[in-house]
Amino acid sequence: MENTATRYLIRNARLADGTRTDLLLADGRIQELGTALSHAGATVIDADGLLALRGLVDLHTHLREPGYEQSETILTGSQAAAIGGFTSVFAMANTSPVQDTAGVVEQVLALGERAGYVTVQPIGAVTLGLAGERLAELGAMATSRARVRVFSDDGFCVSDPLLMRRALEYVKAFDGVIAQHSQEPRLTEKAQMNEGALSSELGLAGWPAVAEESIIARDVLLAEHVGSRLHVCHVSTAGAVDVIRWAKARGINVTAEATPHHLLLTEDLVRGYDARYKVNPPLRRREDVDALRAGLADGTIDIVATDHAPHPVESKDCEWDAAANGMVGLESALSVVQASVVDTGLLDWRDVSRVLSAAPARIGRLASQGRPLEVGAPANVTLYDPAASREFGRDDLAGKSTNSPYLAMTLPGRVVAVFHRGTATVLDGVLRAPAELGGREEPQHG
Repeated sequence: MENTATRYLIRNARLADGTRTDLLLADGRIQELGTALSHAGATVIDADGLLALRGLVDLHTHLREPGYEQSETILTGSQAAAIGGFTSVFAMANTSPVQDTAGVVEQVLALGERAGYVTVQPIGAVTLGLAGERLAELGAMATSRARVRVFSDDGFCVSDPLLMRRALEYVKAFDGVIAQHSQEPRLTEKAQMNEGALSSELGLAGWPAVAEESIIARDVLLAEHVGSRLHVCHVSTAGAVDVIRWAKARGINVTAEATPHHLLLTEDLVRGYDARYKVNPPLRRREDVDALRAGLADGTIDIVATDHAPHPVESKDCEWDAAANGMVGLESALSVVQASVVDTGLLDWRDVSRVLSAAPARIGRLASQGRPLEVGAPANVTLYDPAASREFGRDDLAGKSTNSPYLAMTLPGRVVAVFHRGTATVLDGVLRAPAELGGREEPQHG
């Protein structure tokens, strides 16, 4: 890591509430806030016109390592996160070996620490091998050095109601949460896109909204019954928003996330059979997009999470039926949130700090992240230019994979600088090299 003696003075930044201030970062923390602060010994950054946001936190990232390093590694995924403005990501468990033991989650934690760009917090699997048959080592992962608090079989639904009940009961002992991939498997066999008139027109097997909504309805009732925490991954339908709204009104301890792509893109993009738009859950109707935006605005949906899902070229550059599900999203998330809910007037920048930083850190019980920008807080800071505009291209991608749905799309905003525990990971919009952070270089393969 960078020498903790490095000091940065951020001049004339605009906070999320609209006030302007200087921020002095030193020894990994925010040392001072105010105006005309002394810059003796500090590197000065002119932040006039820039927003100073809490470092972003992603509760739903696929880093692929161990096992699928051809798609992404913890280092390259951390770099993608940093260039997108993130200072922490929660790494999903569908690796090989699966993150279902204390040993594997501790390995992921160590690799994230070695990379140094962001805090990498492992997510543990709910079931052994993601097979949906027996509970994984939930307690051992919770008491390991990784201190896992979020458990998910994402990519697979915990479809057995008894197993789901047992998981919810088990994690209560250490204030954990089950993050469910809500997909009734029998209703989605061979599904290729959202079920509706367009799927019939294109001749593709449909993924019905009820397959998501029925699992959410079941699980919120199970969470109420056992008095445990439930988190719903990548909500995508208007009906799912209604179910979650009902559950919250009833007092059930449920939180939910929407992805940037489900807040912006619709099923109409599937018409060209471009596999960059193939994702699970699928892109839905405009009515669903509108409902998700409204749910995020009224607090029914708590957070935005990327579901960053990198794939090698051959997994996407093929016929639609054979293509893998998933999109990369870390590098574009803040811009897409700005386009979908800020520029449309539904959220302000204080809301963005809540849904992309404070709330995901709280749900994941990651106390060092998502903190207000105040004296003594960890120096996790993102400087963002909301007035910028760019045609999003491959040069904007810092990870290994290029399966972004936004290529050639004009997006607002640009991340200018990022500080992770006081270390500059991005400066002037450029990712710093691993050697500058004291991290590892990515091995080169011939």
